[in-house]
Amino acid sequence: MYSIRRSEVLSVDAQIKKGVLDACVLYALSKGESYGYKIIIDLSNVITISESTLYPILKRLEAGGAVTTRTKEFNGRLRRYYTITETGLQKLNESKRDFEAINAIYIRIFGGKK
Repeated sequence: MYSIRRSEVLSVDAQIKKGVLDACVLYALSKGESYGYKIIIDLSNVITISESTLYPILKRLEAGGAVTTRTKEFNGRLRRYYTITETGLQKLNESKRDFEAINAIYIRIFGGKK
């Protein structure tokens, strides 16, 4: 018999949350170039995300080639703008397919209408 350790469950839970947050940020950027605070506002009707959560996600997505950045002065300060790349659009589409597959599993397990 196979048993699941709590650490394995927490790892899967963290991976799912990471995937959801990445998909949300990529979705916001798929609508056009944006900056941190605006991304938070744009996602506020979907999910609550703080700056301390958002910026590491953006940094990770940039390192993975999913977004590019540029800086521009705004009201005397430099503001960083983020743009989704072709790689980011592919990741967003992969996320959508993954969530559709997960949703289908939940429907089969728990019932309900698709």
